[in-house]
Amino acid sequence: MTKTIQSEIELAIEPAPSTFRNAMAQVASAVHIVTTLGPAGRMGLTATAVASVSDSPPTVLVCIERSSRTLAAIEASGFFCINTLPGGSEDLAEIFASRRGIEGEARFNSARWDELATGAPVLAGALAAFDCRLVAMHDIASHRVVIGEVVGIGGAGAGSSLIYRRRGFDAV
Repeated sequence: MTKTIQSEIELAIEPAPSTFRNAMAQVASAVHIVTTLGPAGRMGLTATAVASVSDSPPTVLVCIERSSRTLAAIEASGFFCINTLPGGSEDLAEIFASRRGIEGEARFNSARWDELATGAPVLAGALAAFDCRLVAMHDIASHRVVIGEVVGIGGAGAGSSLIYRRRGFDAV
């Protein structure tokens, strides 16, 4: 049984996937680029499902769709970096979200990249960069929860943050 309470969201018991997606579109999330250095070179993707797990030791997680080539590269390398995007980085987010037809190493031509402890690409100008050693992975539905211990931190630490809400980008 469903009852529409807004044009995009329904009140529902056992909601349909579209109802869930519409509700989640109302949740603002910081935008990140997750990178690694795999056997095929540098790889990366745009992600919003990122969270802190612990500060002792510093640990973070990111949820990645299981068919992702970047996920396979993270599994092969054993490390990754979560780069938090500053406001105004919509083009970069779109490139790494596969919305511009640019793949693989070519994605990295649109910004300057450095590295910290693991060798994973670190975005110069990221608000924060969490360089991680892979410690665990768990499959949940269509995604894999990737957990990493933070072994290096970088980033500018100032400025607005790029967020994703209502299926679009904004800065706060």
